[in-house]
Amino acid sequence: MKKLFSILAITAMIAFGSVNTVNAATASSQATAVAVQDDAADAAATDEGGFHQELKTRFVEGGAGFMGIVLLCLILGLAVAIERIIYLNSATTNTNKLIGKIEDALASGGVDAAKEVCRNTAGPVASIFYQGLDRMDEGVDQAEKAVVSYGGVQMASLEKNISWLSLFIALAPMLGFMGTVIGMIDAFDKIQQMGDMQPSIVAGGIKIALLTTVFGLVVAIILQIFYNYIIAKVDAIVTDMEDASIKLVDLLVKYKK
Repeated sequence: MKKLFSILAITAMIAFGSVNTVNAATASSQATAVAVQDDAADAAATDEGGFHQELKTRFVEGGAGFMGIVLLCLILGLAVAIERIIYLNSATTNTNKLIGKIEDALASGGVDAAKEVCRNTAGPVASIFYQGLDRMDEGVDQAEKAVVSYGGVQMASLEKNISWLSLFIALAPMLGFMGTVIGMIDAFDKIQQMGDMQPSIVAGGIKIALLTTVFGLVVAIILQIFYNYIIAKVDAIVTDMEDASIKLVDLLVKYKK
């Protein structure tokens, strides 16, 4: 019996010791994992802060004059791009649904009901339809001419301010290249003053020149992406307008019969 109690006691002590060892190892592993995560977070924060700090440093090294103008091109270009994107998204209309509503309105309430549908619908397509319906009393031919004429007006509204965006796209790298030339001239002026071609003097001027070029090209690339998106959006809306205008004229001819 005493042997049994002794064996049970020894077994319990071993089990308890194993549990404590496992718990200690688990706690140690968790502490290590937390430390690793903290180190990773600190490294990420350091990298993020380092990137922003590096960007600021490079911007200052490039020269406040040209770099500030390039930054202004980016800000103005983004403002124009965002305004155009918002306008074009609001100008997008489900033309098939609008045609269906106008057809139902013509069948039930005539031209006045169809014009009311256009008044209650936003977008250039509805505005074009309204102009055509407003001339319906003069005949289908006059209504078609009104649709075509007002379509040109709406197209000009869609393309408004896009020329400014293309200007900023062209201006940013040109300013960068100008900064490059000025940086090179400054480097050669320092070489002439020193009377000796020291690598540090040449490297400083070339670095400024390359920084202005890089920033100008980055701004142009960013704005070019927005420009291409806006042009594609305008083309899609114009194509939709032309297709919808043809459907409206066909609908008006059918209504007159």
